[in-house]
Amino acid sequence: MTRLTGTALRVTVFIGENDTWHHKPLYSEIVRRAHRAGLAGASVFRGVEGFGASSLIHTSRLLSLSEDLPVAIVIVDTEERVRAFLPQLDELVGEGLVVLDDCEVITYVGTGTDA
Repeated sequence: MTRLTGTALRVTVFIGENDTWHHKPLYSEIVRRAHRAGLAGASVFRGVEGFGASSLIHTSRLLSLSEDLPVAIVIVDTEERVRAFLPQLDELVGEGLVVLDDCEVITYVGTGTDA
């Protein structure tokens, strides 16, 4: 497990829930590759409403059931490790948005005992 504290780079990938890579969810492939690349961590967040380049609003509200909700994949690691991973995103993301942010990281690691 990689522990990261201090300055880092956060990459957030915005795609649609229905985006796929070889008939599997694209977000799963991005997380799998980030893990394989040894990055410190990756999380996927499902949006409840949003719009992008298409200007179509996608929402989870009952009266307008959307099947392509927005998804954000957030990856944080050192700048050099994140930048080394960007070519993988170039290969995977056909339509979406990738945002890079400098950030400060504080890692808390549990000891396995209750306090």
